[in-house]
Amino acid sequence: MVMSKSYIELKDVIKLYETDIKTIKVAALRGLELSLNQGDLVAVIGPSGSGKTTLIKMLGGIEVPSSGEVRVDNQIINSLKRRQLVKYRRYDVGFMWQLPEKNLLPRLSSLKNVMMPMQIAHVGSRQERIKRANELLDAVGLSSRKNQSANKLSGGEAQRVALAVSLSNKPKLVLADEPTGELDSLNAAKIIEYIKELNKELGQTFIVVTHDNRFASMTDLTYKIRDGTIYGIHRKFLNGKKTTSIYDREHLGTLDSFGTLRLPDDLITKANLKLYVRFEFNKDKKCIEIHPVSDKIEEGS
Repeated sequence: MVMSKSYIELKDVIKLYETDIKTIKVAALRGLELSLNQGDLVAVIGPSGSGKTTLIKMLGGIEVPSSGEVRVDNQIINSLKRRQLVKYRRYDVGFMWQLPEKNLLPRLSSLKNVMMPMQIAHVGSRQERIKRANELLDAVGLSSRKNQSANKLSGGEAQRVALAVSLSNKPKLVLADEPTGELDSLNAAKIIEYIKELNKELGQTFIVVTHDNRFASMTDLTYKIRDGTIYGIHRKFLNGKKTTSIYDREHLGTLDSFGTLRLPDDLITKANLKLYVRFEFNKDKKCIEIHPVSDKIEEGS
């Protein structure tokens, strides 16, 4: 097996779903490519139907691509056997979903909910599980609510417990699907801040897929997804120093393994790029320049 330098690497991932008419298939992911390092905190932002949740399911080993390769920590996830996938989902990855009922058992206390993944995976003794659960609830500011059943928690509290649950088995990767989708602005801001703090403190890789642009200011890397593919990247960078402002960012395109270049939408608009473009190599700057041309290719254009 060829070893990858990246912790996460997706290569030309395509996912097709069958419609009610069996002969027609819909593409959720269209040749998506992504490369991330261990410990990254990344937001993947896009509208409904853009492929965000499908991406999470691929990385989490819940679904397999129709073609392409999903590699995490040098494991090709779409090649794992059933037993290997169960082990991967229990120990290597933590999930945080939009709806509380997908994250928590309603009649269990916050403490027991956080302990549950450890119990299922047979991690540690009972006392070690209690200790770990208490530490995680303290980390999300809910020590005082540890004995409260999940169905008595507010929406914001439930999502903070869900964050603790996702970290229960010390996974290397945490996948969050619209974690603020059901929350008001105040509680959404709290979730964003806790994710940021825990990523810094614990070093896990966090991937948050969302339509909430507030996550863009939280992360060093923000990927834009639409129609099943990454079409732009925003990276915090200013005079060699990281910055917390979303406006002080480099706008990056993506160059896939086939040499296809995708440019950020806002730059396409500003440069008035349409159907055809002309490429020139600037020898002095050692860079490629892209120039707009008319919609019709004419001799000499």
